[in-house]
Amino acid sequence: MRNISDAADKKRISFGVMGGDRRYEYLTRLLKQDGHTAYGYGWPDSELSVDPVLNADIILLPAPLTRDGKNINLSGIFLSLDDIFDKISARARTPEIILAGQIPEKYLTIAQEKGLIIQDILKRESMAVANASATADAAISLTIQSMEMDLSGKRCLILGFGRIGKLLAYKLRGVGAGVSIAARKSEDRAWIRAYGLHALDILNSDEMACEIPSFDIIYNTIPAPVLDQSLFARIQPSCVWIELASRPGIPADIKSIQSAPRIIQAAGLPGRIVPWTAAEILRDIIYEILREGGAL
Repeated sequence: MRNISDAADKKRISFGVMGGDRRYEYLTRLLKQDGHTAYGYGWPDSELSVDPVLNADIILLPAPLTRDGKNINLSGIFLSLDDIFDKISARARTPEIILAGQIPEKYLTIAQEKGLIIQDILKRESMAVANASATADAAISLTIQSMEMDLSGKRCLILGFGRIGKLLAYKLRGVGAGVSIAARKSEDRAWIRAYGLHALDILNSDEMACEIPSFDIIYNTIPAPVLDQSLFARIQPSCVWIELASRPGIPADIKSIQSAPRIIQAAGLPGRIVPWTAAEILRDIIYEILREGGAL
């Protein structure tokens, strides 16, 4: 990651960081290393109370903000989002900005009604690309660890040609893997071929049925079931399915398949596999946003 901490020297401010994994713990450390005051909540050895976090100049809430639409996304801690926004708005002065990810429309409206400035960091292209790159790196690392062998010569199929699919294909080819990508749009398949990769039409059942049994590893990046039960049943039991999407792409009735491949749930990989890198990404995006607004 690039070091942009010198940009933070323009102004020393207080950060309140709330999160349920090591990304946020490391982010708090990075902000302190840059000379800022940083309060954390949501992991062992963090603040015992949420109040210092909610009284900071800049408040960073989890990304995604919530899993159930009611409580903030913290592991083993249940805090109502309504209560959190009430506490923030009850402060003597409003925070400069609140940052979070995948913010439900309801809470964007609540923030606006309370006069709070809130931004969704996951909607920023710079964040999305950096996160996709870290996800691709982590996916390759996880695959090597799980298979206990390198990927050179292995046949890999990527389902989907979004940011993660593109970067994963590039990095897999770099380690000597054979890469095919299944995509729905004809223009995406044209780009895949232009990159020198094997393109499959994910909507062509006959083509997919013919190709599916030949793969050693399948990476799914599409947050919806993409193969029906008959296609999924053609995957070799020795194949490893790496599930990278936020919602599983496997069929709902997979238990009825007698010889299903090994499935590894791998959503949210950067925070699990490379949390320090994920924290650096968050730090850089925060500074980018604050520089744009003149807060740094």
